[in-house]
Amino acid sequence: MTAATPPVQSPTDRRVSARIGSISESATLAVDAKAKALKAAGRPVIGFGAGEPDFPTPDYVVDAAAAACRDPKYHRYTPAGGLPELKAAIAAKTLRDSGYEVEAAQILVTNGGKQAIYEAFAAILDPGDEVIVPAPYWTTYPESIRLAGGVPVEVVADETTGYRVSVEQLEAARTKNTKVLLFVSPSNPTGAVYSREQIEEIGRWAAEHGLWVLTDEIYEHLVYGDAAARASADGRSQSLPVVVPELRDKCIVVNGVAKTYAMTGWRVGWVIGPKDVIKAATNLQSHATSNVSNVAQVAALTAVAGDLDAVATMREAFDRRRRTIVRMLNEIDGVECPEPEGAFYAYPSVKGLLGKEIRGKRPRTTVELAELILEEAEVAVVPGEAFGTPGYLRLSYALGDEDLVEGVSRLQKLLGEASA
Repeated sequence: MTAATPPVQSPTDRRVSARIGSISESATLAVDAKAKALKAAGRPVIGFGAGEPDFPTPDYVVDAAAAACRDPKYHRYTPAGGLPELKAAIAAKTLRDSGYEVEAAQILVTNGGKQAIYEAFAAILDPGDEVIVPAPYWTTYPESIRLAGGVPVEVVADETTGYRVSVEQLEAARTKNTKVLLFVSPSNPTGAVYSREQIEEIGRWAAEHGLWVLTDEIYEHLVYGDAAARASADGRSQSLPVVVPELRDKCIVVNGVAKTYAMTGWRVGWVIGPKDVIKAATNLQSHATSNVSNVAQVAALTAVAGDLDAVATMREAFDRRRRTIVRMLNEIDGVECPEPEGAFYAYPSVKGLLGKEIRGKRPRTTVELAELILEEAEVAVVPGEAFGTPGYLRLSYALGDEDLVEGVSRLQKLLGEASA
């Protein structure tokens, strides 16, 4: 007997479109939501899931937003692409921090970095265009590419290279359909930071083959240790279109205030790129959301026009926590954690623990291991499957020192029980 052919679903029967139905929930936000729900229920859960600073937004930024609430001129629609004064301030900040000189017409202010990434890809991708995506990758990148009609092509790096891909790997992934390279340094989820020499080599390879590059610089100010020492003499970040100027006409930079100024909830990001691309992305935004909240834009203006004292304080704390979490994780048998050089994430390999017995269970995947850790140790971590690399866990160290030590101590106790 032959199997029955499943009925063909008509468009009127499909309740959710295939395009949207194929999108996965943000794994990092899902883990954070579950941790917060358990805490609200009275369980002492410590969350390493969300990538947001535990510091409050600086007072002077909040004060500026409060004043904007009372100003009638911010009670109305403003240009879809962003307040002119904010775009001018972003241009000045970009020159100050990376040496990249751009005009206001090259800037689009967006509702956070996620919208910036999606609109950038939507502006340059046609159906079937391929985007090379180094993995481990942040969960939103491949979903944004697919939403824009593109095809993400993963290139995997592991702990043996500090999670940095090589030009040889990129070249092996390039096809006649390759249009864009995604480049992220410092990286979420690994904290990897590329040297100026590596950035130059990768940038020149992209330029040689006529590729676009989308570079996410949201963690530009969170670099530590030897990586910070390798920075240029003037202390500016290593921005790809500055290191490789010939790429400027095919380079899109994504950034925002979320990480630098502890403003994740304010939802202000931006795209910098060639004028025609920015005009196209602005047209899209004019129909999708119109202008970003004016109050949030004024807060962002105050942040980027000010100094970097607040981020210096946060960076010092993150650096201290970085060293603590790496030391404590590497004390666990079966765990190998390279030292992250940027952002605020540790990305340890836990492949040595998979299949071992832990409190009567044998997790075979890092999804199962993360579930076991939450259940038994009341610690929330994100499994590597969310970032394209099973066998790893991501832990954000953007949480208080005491919680960090307590949380990793729980991991040490639980995972220390692993047996063959």
